[in-house]
Amino acid sequence: MRATVIHAPHDIRVQEVPDPVIQQPTDVVLRVLRACICGSDLWAYRGESARQPGQRIGHEFLGIVEEAGSGVNGFAVGDLVVAPFVWSDGTCAYCAEGLTTSCPQGGFWGSVGSDGGQGEAVRVPFADGTLVKLPAAAASDDHLLTALLALSDVLGTGHHAAVGAGVRPGSTVAVVGDGAVGLCGVMAAKRLGAERIIALGRHRARTDIARDFGATDIVAERGDAAVAAVRELLGGEGAQAVIEAVGTEQSMRTAVGITRDGGSIGYVGVPHGSGTGLDLGVMFDRNIALRGGVAPVRTYIPELLPDVLSGTIDPSPVFDLEIGLDEVPAGYRAMDERTALKVLIKP
Repeated sequence: MRATVIHAPHDIRVQEVPDPVIQQPTDVVLRVLRACICGSDLWAYRGESARQPGQRIGHEFLGIVEEAGSGVNGFAVGDLVVAPFVWSDGTCAYCAEGLTTSCPQGGFWGSVGSDGGQGEAVRVPFADGTLVKLPAAAASDDHLLTALLALSDVLGTGHHAAVGAGVRPGSTVAVVGDGAVGLCGVMAAKRLGAERIIALGRHRARTDIARDFGATDIVAERGDAAVAAVRELLGGEGAQAVIEAVGTEQSMRTAVGITRDGGSIGYVGVPHGSGTGLDLGVMFDRNIALRGGVAPVRTYIPELLPDVLSGTIDPSPVFDLEIGLDEVPAGYRAMDERTALKVLIKP
């Protein structure tokens, strides 16, 4: 089959690799219908996170079960399913409490020795604990398939940030980051009943989506100017709930600066250079809580799926460029150059 492989920074290739096969009774082999490029994939692409030459890449996908191991009980050949970005066994103590990303037998797609989502097929370990079945009719609905793909990562990650930030009905929320996760954080805050949502971003195409998703205000400034602008909008105080969806030192400093005393930050931006941006003394003095981390998306899919199916929420606008598998290297360049927000792949 063909799959996306990373050989070195800025060296992404689509090449022939061995077809996936059932290795354990709990595996399925899935034919990929939709995949995409994540903002976090860019850290490997830019050389800021290490990868072995020839390693697979991609962790967001949905597709059709092509083959199921003898120990798989919940799925059959022909089922349409979505995969969260981490596989998990569904039986350990962490899975039982909803922290599927800490499953001792779990792992990330594209890790050494595993298939990546940006290919024609994927071997899925622990299928019963990992995959979520989708309505068969969705396979013929292009728009709905695109919306459902967001369940694999960005929609659940935005929701995790909103939950970590303590968003509740009537809340005032500020969102740092205008990427796909930040925009899904806006959607999640709206879904959870936030009354006022301030989106920080300076790219018109992205802030237009933020408004469509529920943002009431847009702040285009950055750094100290952004902190001042948010506080001016809120009468000198910060927001009760802040979503941090970038992961840099500046973004974390901004998040702390725009949080109201006694408020909470839900952080889901993959950290890259953000360690010195977290001043525990300031957070201690102002009673600011910090919650978040890698999102246990598998736990959230059953909650979010009905709203996507009904059209109550539609995250599909975050995908603004559609490509075939052979065009994946160009898709990475487009996201790296910020000419695309999030790239949809149709293998």
